[in-house]
Amino acid sequence: MSLKARLAEDMKTAMRAKDSVTLSTVRLINAAVKQFEVDEQKEADDARVAAIITKMIKQRKDSAKIYTDAGRNDLADKENAEAEVLKRYLPQMMSAEEIRVAVEAAVAESGAAGMADMGKMMGILKTRLAGQADMGEVNQVLKIVLTA
Repeated sequence: MSLKARLAEDMKTAMRAKDSVTLSTVRLINAAVKQFEVDEQKEADDARVAAIITKMIKQRKDSAKIYTDAGRNDLADKENAEAEVLKRYLPQMMSAEEIRVAVEAAVAESGAAGMADMGKMMGILKTRLAGQADMGEVNQVLKIVLTA
């Protein structure tokens, strides 16, 4: 079952169960996917839908942090709840150790020598680990590996 079909089924299920958080979050995902399809004039495949969801999760995390810093825990809780719903639609994320192994392997393959190769390596890792790892975490691990 494609990710878009799963979203449609989950929206129906959330309506029946009167699960407002899931329903509103799935509607937000569908709106973002439709916006992509209108803008790009092509059908969104599972990889593109996953990329959209990953971006939405990052937005929710950033918003939750801002709300928490401002003392608005009620809004931060709402953002965190939406992020949890969004995570259901992504494949299992890599652990910190798996990320480190993947980064070290990519650095060894490419022969990167230092921080000057950071941009090139992030380009390679972004294509390899898209949807499998948080790119912010990959960036941190890459910095450590390249400076060691």
